[in-house]
Amino acid sequence: MKTLIISDTHGIQKNMDWVFAHERPFAQVIHLGDIEGDEDYLEAAAGCPVAAVRGNNDYFSDLLQEQMIEIEGKQIFLTHGHYYYVAAGVEHLMKEAKGRGADIVMFGHTHRPLIRREGNLYVINPGSLSYPRQEGRKPSYIVMETGFCEQPKFFLKFL
Repeated sequence: MKTLIISDTHGIQKNMDWVFAHERPFAQVIHLGDIEGDEDYLEAAAGCPVAAVRGNNDYFSDLLQEQMIEIEGKQIFLTHGHYYYVAAGVEHLMKEAKGRGADIVMFGHTHRPLIRREGNLYVINPGSLSYPRQEGRKPSYIVMETGFCEQPKFFLKFL
């Protein structure tokens, strides 16, 4: 199963549209916050199930702050990350994810992509599609492939 993981679009639809057009077909989209009012647009443009959480800039959103979802038997903890001080490191977030029994924790907020494995826990941040902050400053997202083997595969992609 192919899942698109995006974050920090900040109300800018152009790059999100490009990703959707170039990555089809996909079964699910995960958005890790800072959608900034584009929740309905995201659902319509994705054309598939969407799991999304509220970010620190989603002031009037009805989205949940955090949620646990399951994809192909993997427990996935979704959060924007700002309540776990992810700008200073992922230790607090990893502790929370392990306490919740997560196999994968996904977050945004830093605008810097990350794919990391710590023991049995995958720590995933797709970066930002609108305002990247990593070296080279290219908008980024992650494709997760599940179902072909026991472990998920993560592919970091740039526009």
